[in-house]
Parts: sequence; C-alpha cells; structure tokens
Amino acid sequence: MLKKIVFTIFTTLITPYILIAQIPTKIAPKREFRGVWVATVENIDWPSKAGLSIDQQKQELIGLMEQHKRTGMNAIILQVRPTADAFYRKSREPWSQWLMGKQGLAPAPGYDPLEFAIKEAHSRGMELHAWFNPYRASMSANSYASEDHMTRKRPDLFFTYGGKKQFDPGMPEVREYIVQVILDVVKGYDVDGIHFDDYFYPYPIEGQRINDGATFSKYSNGFTDIKDWRRNNVDLLIKQLDDSIHHYKKYVKFGISPFGIWKNSKEDTLGSATHGLSNYHELYADSRKWIKEGWVDYINPQIYFSFTRRAAPFATLVDWWSNNTYGRHLYIGQAAYLVNQRMEAAWRNPQEIPNQIRYIRSNNRVQGSIFFSSKSLSTVARGTADSLRNNLYKYPALPPQMPWLDEVVPNAPQTFTAEATATGVQLKWTAPLKAEDGETASGYVIYRFNEGEKPEILDPSKIIRISFEDFTFFMDTNVEKGKRYNYLITALDRLKNESGPSGPVGVEVL
Repeated sequence: MLKKIVFTIFTTLITPYILIAQIPTKIAPKREFRGVWVATVENIDWPSKAGLSIDQQKQELIGLMEQHKRTGMNAIILQVRPTADAFYRKSREPWSQWLMGKQGLAPAPGYDPLEFAIKEAHSRGMELHAWFNPYRASMSANSYASEDHMTRKRPDLFFTYGGKKQFDPGMPEVREYIVQVILDVVKGYDVDGIHFDDYFYPYPIEGQRINDGATFSKYSNGFTDIKDWRRNNVDLLIKQLDDSIHHYKKYVKFGISPFGIWKNSKEDTLGSATHGLSNYHELYADSRKWIKEGWVDYINPQIYFSFTRRAAPFATLVDWWSNNTYGRHLYIGQAAYLVNQRMEAAWRNPQEIPNQIRYIRSNNRVQGSIFFSSKSLSTVARGTADSLRNNLYKYPALPPQMPWLDEVVPNAPQTFTAEATATGVQLKWTAPLKAEDGETASGYVIYRFNEGEKPEILDPSKIIRISFEDFTFFMDTNVEKGKRYNYLITALDRLKNESGPSGPVGVEVL
C-alpha cells in the first residue's frame, strides 16, 4: 500500500494551502461503504509486533475492531497474504513471518487468525474482505524464506526488481497458482470479499529493469509490444479471478484498489486532468478496463491527494472515476496516514478529510470510502476519527447493494417479540422462510423508536443493532425505565439485501 510514494511522485508540484470552503453536509446515508485497511506486512497495523501470544493477538484485534465499530466503520480490509505467505491456516503457503516472528512458524494449534477475524467482524456488523498481494513474494533482498516458500520451491516463477522477488505475471502457471491460492480462502472461509491493492507490476525505480524478456519470448500470446503484453497478463488474472470467485460463491465481492490515476489526459483524452504516475503506463494495470468489462464488483482508487494538490486534485480524480464506473461500485481510498504531515499544508487542516467525505457524498455515483490505515485513525488522525464518530459516521450504515450479484430480497423475520426484563428489553424472533434464491438470513437489523415516532426503516439514526450473524435474539440494555419503545426488525442476506420489517412490537420498560 502506498505511503511515501505519493509524495515523491509530485515533489515539485506541491501548492500552497488554500482554504477550502465548507462543503455542505449531505444527510448520512443508510447505505455507504465505510472500510479501513488493516495492514499486517511489517506489523503496520496488526499484530503490533511478531511473536505475540495468541491471547495478545486476539485482544489487539478485538480492540481494533471495537475502535472501528465506534467510529462507524462497516468493513475491515484485512491483509491476509503480504508476501506469498499466510495469515490463515487453510493455506498452501507458509505462515507469515509477521505473525509469529519467523516465516513458516505456526501459531498455537486450533488458532486461525482469519477465521477469528471474520467472526469478530460479523458479530459487530462489519464485513471482512481478505486483502491479497498477488505478485509480491519478498520485501527485501535479505528476506528470510522458509523451505516451503514458493521462491525456494519454484525460483523459476519469479523475477527480482529493486531487491524484491515478484511472481512473473507473464507465466500461465503463475496466474493459475495465484487463482488457486485465493480460491483456498474463497472456499474455506466465510469472507465477504476478496481485495487487491495497487501492487501489480512494480513501481518504477530508476536504473532498474523488469527481467521478463525470456517470458515474453516464450508466452508472447500474439503481442509484439511488451508493454501491451504486460497489461494483458494482469487482465488475464483479473478476469480469471472474477470468474473463479463467483463460480464458487456468487456473493463474495471482488474489489481492487489501484493507484489513483488511470491515465493522464495528456496521454489519453479519456484520462483525468492530472500530471503524475499512471496505472496504465508505469504499472501496466489497465484499471479502467477492469471495471468497464465488469471484472470487478468495486474499484477503490487510492486518491491520496488533497483538494489543493495541483498535479492531482482530490475532486478532479473523484469526478473522473465517478464518470468511469460503468455501473459498478466506486469507493474512494482516503489517506488517514497523511493527516498532520508537514509536507503539505492542506493535510494540517482538520477539515481536509471530513470535507473529502462531504464531497464524496455529494456525488451519487460514489458509494463510500476506505481509509489507510487502521493505526492512523488512533494516532495521527485521531481528530479525523472523532469527526467520523461524532458527526459523519455517527449513525450506522449498511454496505451498498450489488444487484448484479443478487437482487432477491430475503423474507422478513418471523414471530418477533419484545419483553421487558430487569436488565433491559429482550427481543426474540425466528429466521425467515427461504426466499426465491434459497437464502433465509445471514444477519439482522434492529430499529428502535420512542413512543410517538413513526416506525419505519429509512432513518439510520433509529438502528440500534446490525449483525452479520444468524443469532435470533438480542438484549437492548440501553433503555430508560418508565419509557415505552417500539421495535422493528429486518433480515439481511449475504449481499446485504434487506427484507421488509417485522413488527412493530411495543414494550414499556419496567
């Protein structure tokens, strides 16, 4: 994931800070993607260091999820494969070095970090997207690789660039292997999404050359231009993954978070009015094509720029991407890690990211945000997290619907009851009957209304509980004695389609 790279690209193009006028706040939507990247590589976000006990790892992850739930997030993007290694047990690759301190070293028997993370996220009404780095296999020339690592088992599948080993995307065997690695997770875990970040072919380093000439000669596939061939290699992987993921589980979302610029307008009239490194030319990643062809369910460009960044203004890129979504979802990658940094005055304005969110909400073709990264929201961007918790994300939101994957609405829950007890209001119900597609419920939304308020499900401020689990009871302890409340409940399917409500049921608190 990009951190410092964004600034090195445009070092000569930083503009003086210009105060941005306050963008009017649009009412918080009931559906909005609110994600946060949790990076495991080099222990950026979690675990805080390698070698922690299992209990320490679990407590850190629970604390992290509790923090993001309070902030209003509804999706965790967890990095599960940083360098061809794994944060999950059902893997053909060795355990990650950033888990127990040495690649290949297993944690305690019975502990599966990904399985644990999914359960904790779903209980808090948050999706869990498994974040993979498809090609990267090491972080430095001195990286230790276990005997079971692919760089040792099959060194012929890699090239080295900038001291890092990377799978050669031009090899059909590489593409097949990566697909199978990802399908291990799709088939073996209850994930909501599969997620790639911006690392495809390597970011350019002066004096370095990609050593894939022999692969090009062997697998040219009719291409005469190696640059077009490289882009096609990535396209082939993306298309194959889209087909494979949805073949096994139609409801698992596939999303990619590319660098923020597809092409600059000086390179292509279809490009954005920007002046910087581009996915298409430097990274051989035709990110616009993936969404145009419908190979991804969401695109999540990393627009790690301020409104006043002359080379690549935030608003310019949001507008450009919103005009190039082709009916798929657009979530904006936002740079929480840049808040309060010294290189650009705009990032020292506490309203920079809140205004970015307001700008995003003013565009109906943008469905949400993902923040890099988890730790930043409790360190440099604490003020931003406060703005989310107390204002912009004050009320819960459901993830946006994806009708191209599933538009069948579940049936409503049955036999909904409310009973006042000494500890609160006990709500019970039974699962709905199966809908046309065979689904019952994978989660529920509970709404509460004061006496005299109209019970309806459009207002997110009335939501008191979202869970992506199939439990059929809830204890509402946040009630006042002597008051009367009405409750509604709806069912959610795997893609968060929402049923009509059951209820209202009324109760007076004793």
